[in-house]
Amino acid sequence: MTVVLAGVGADSTNVGALAPLYDDGRFEYVPIIEKTRKTAESETLGSWALRAGDGTAADLTTRITPQPVHDGTETVTGDALEAWPLHRDPNFEALTYGEHRTSGYVSRLRALEPGDVVGFYAGLRRPGGDRAHRYLIGYFTVDDVAVVGPETPPAEREAILAAHPENAHAKRAQGDDLYLEKPVVIVDGRTPGGLFDREPIRLSDYYVAAGNERPQYYLRDEIESEWNVRAGGSNMMFKPAYRCELSGPEFRDLVGLPGGRAVEQPDSE
Repeated sequence: MTVVLAGVGADSTNVGALAPLYDDGRFEYVPIIEKTRKTAESETLGSWALRAGDGTAADLTTRITPQPVHDGTETVTGDALEAWPLHRDPNFEALTYGEHRTSGYVSRLRALEPGDVVGFYAGLRRPGGDRAHRYLIGYFTVDDVAVVGPETPPAEREAILAAHPENAHAKRAQGDDLYLEKPVVIVDGRTPGGLFDREPIRLSDYYVAAGNERPQYYLRDEIESEWNVRAGGSNMMFKPAYRCELSGPEFRDLVGLPGGRAVEQPDSE
């Protein structure tokens, strides 16, 4: 009876822009850029077609500074930008998600069991310039969870990665060598689940909290209560991993099914 909410997708720190949320409720999911050219991923900024708008993901930005290219000091523009590979994570077509962030992500994801849910939220901005917010953009039901790390015997590590060919972390691995040699959790999904067609669910508010001088993004009180959030804190600035004590059916009753969500949302504006 667990739902983990993971922060994903393009933002100002990786692509230099947020994906758009259109007035008719449709939106774009744009994965972050890969930190290295060494990946088997074929999708690039220039090939990733926008679902509702014209053009590709490359049209959302003019320059990127991938890590760890030259310690993050190299700026990539033009044709090189369009050819830069994406870190397609999650992959909503293959229903697979991998993670190596240690700020609550690895520990909470590796504890998931079949039938649990992993939900995905991203920053989206309306083209008119309204305040950007964090939105739930999709989810999938957990089928299996695998963990691979530096301590995993090489043959076992290679077998695990080979068994998940569509996962972004497996595509980035070189043989059995993991990127930065960090432990990776790979979550295999199954239906119900997928990317929402439209009307993502707003998770954040933006305000000056007591004792602070500047506004920041915080988890909405009604989401924290209705979704029974038990870990992750309230500040959303750095995309924390949230753990909700909900069953898969309870979560789906609250958010609906991708492609046909006919339930009332707390506030999806």
